[in-house]
Amino acid sequence: MKKSLLVVLMLTVVGMFVFANTVMGQDAAAPAGGSGDLVATDGGGAVPATESSDSSGGFISVVLGGGPLGIILWLALFGAGGLAVYFVVDCKITVRESRIMPASLINSVTEAMGEGDLLKAIQYCENEPGAMSNVLIAGFSHVEEGYDIIQESVAMAADIETERLMQKLTWLSVVGNIAPMLGLLGTVQGMIAAFSSLGEGAPDVGVLAMNISQALFTTAGGLTIAVPCVAFYYVFRNTANKIILRMEAMTMELIKDLRNVEVVED
Repeated sequence: MKKSLLVVLMLTVVGMFVFANTVMGQDAAAPAGGSGDLVATDGGGAVPATESSDSSGGFISVVLGGGPLGIILWLALFGAGGLAVYFVVDCKITVRESRIMPASLINSVTEAMGEGDLLKAIQYCENEPGAMSNVLIAGFSHVEEGYDIIQESVAMAADIETERLMQKLTWLSVVGNIAPMLGLLGTVQGMIAAFSSLGEGAPDVGVLAMNISQALFTTAGGLTIAVPCVAFYYVFRNTANKIILRMEAMTMELIKDLRNVEVVED
């Protein structure tokens, strides 16, 4: 799991960096005003327009221009993006009805309960561990205590499995809340640098524009990460709740034959 997380982080960082640098490189290469040459007033040949050294750097100049704090913020944003991709993929794999409620387990337990073989049903659950297996075992292990205790055990086990599932989903919400804060911190840093340059007298237009662009790019980066995270979090949460409710109903259906079990007191 740690190796896969590291790989996802590295690929996401590289992908975001290449994409951003490519986009900014294309913007910097676009001629301003639709003309790329200057015509001499004396009727001579066209003079090629010189490109700004700041624009040629593209996204790299934006990242490095923010200083140590700016570099740390961008690394944190790249890391948050990598974590977002990892958690989305992990939740997509985990929050599935076929994974939480395997059809093979349901069919096996149904067959065993139809035969009245409780030990066989427990063995099927132990052979195929998972959320539903844990809930069924919790009910089967209290069969001698009466049906009311069985229901309470099933409900308690279902709550535990729900909490385990929600803990994974919560990480998506955490990334979705942290990313815009990182972007806001970068915005504040860029605006502080911009107003500092204004306070020194006649500002350098290039430096002022770079400071403002740093502020806007960090804000855009944070929101780009946060919006999908929040959307995926609510989608996965609603899906998980539906599956858990269906699992509880299916569990009660499987153990309904235990209602007629008599409790023998020693």
